[in-house]
Amino acid sequence: MRKIKETIGRSLVVGKLPHGCELCMEGAKLVLFVTGLCPRRCFYCPLSEARRWKDVTFANELEVKKNEDIIREAKLMNALGAGITGGDPLVKLERAIKYIKILKETFGSDFHIHLYTSGRTATKKILHELSEIGLDEIRFHPSKNDWKKIEWAVDTNMDVGAEIPAIPGKVDEIKKFAKYLDDIGASFLNLNELEFSETNAQELRKRNIKPKSGTLAAAEGSEETAIEILKWAANNLKITVHYCPSSLKDSIQLKNRLLRRAKIVAKPYEEITEDGLLVKGIIQLPNKDPNYLKQLKLILIRRYGVPSKLLYVDEEKMVIETAWYIVEELSKELKRRFKAKVGIVEEYPTADRIRISYTPL
Repeated sequence: MRKIKETIGRSLVVGKLPHGCELCMEGAKLVLFVTGLCPRRCFYCPLSEARRWKDVTFANELEVKKNEDIIREAKLMNALGAGITGGDPLVKLERAIKYIKILKETFGSDFHIHLYTSGRTATKKILHELSEIGLDEIRFHPSKNDWKKIEWAVDTNMDVGAEIPAIPGKVDEIKKFAKYLDDIGASFLNLNELEFSETNAQELRKRNIKPKSGTLAAAEGSEETAIEILKWAANNLKITVHYCPSSLKDSIQLKNRLLRRAKIVAKPYEEITEDGLLVKGIIQLPNKDPNYLKQLKLILIRRYGVPSKLLYVDEEKMVIETAWYIVEELSKELKRRFKAKVGIVEEYPTADRIRISYTPL
């Protein structure tokens, strides 16, 4: 009997963890969303309205307009690999192939790339081409009619597995699929904790699936389903079976990815929190002319001795950015002399720089 082990990301695994998952837990994988188009219509699809069934491309949170955007985003997080996802990337096959080639040419053969697909549009020729251009790992999320495609992939140089949600009440169906994967010589089965989102909540509730108490998005009964499969697999299968809880994505994977990016993109005056967020101070003036901000910057340097490298005039947002401790120290003076609004902000180090909090001083 094999043992169920806990990973560094607090997921559970029987067997050897897929390398793509190892890098994901380190936050070292660029998330390359090739397209939101998909030939399947899974009732539990969690994609946002902005991406689901839309032909858009994102590298992490950055909408891709040109190839250089992908390379730049990978460098800004010191990526060791990429997860190519969607939708189904194989719906836009030429695009997916182009991106795999660009990433391998730029970062070398050790840059680990895995790709998710329903398998619906896969052919033997396509799968062999993906293998030949250097795709390291392929993860299927197939309907029963497309199981055969996984066998075709096993006959390549790629690591081959499947990734599906642990849907409550589907234990027998998942066991049957896991046994099939084991029989054909696939490498792994990943079971994701089923999650609620704005786009799938209604469909989940229709099927009497409820949110799990004490969590942000997890579905009740999904974890128990996955653990039952793990226990069975430990006794009955040779294949790796890995359960990935929803908490891992935020508390481990996302946090580590943010930390990697924050260390590279943080400006001299931005402080990195333990969760990978950026903290800084901002100063706003009543007058919306950017020249007033530039004058205030000079005053802060000459009269108050603030180093110039700790000051930045953002003309788009009409603020001066600086260290949080500087605005804390000078807040009364700035409000009294310049009628300024002063505060401390916390934001993601991502391309979209989403603000998490604002504390006025």
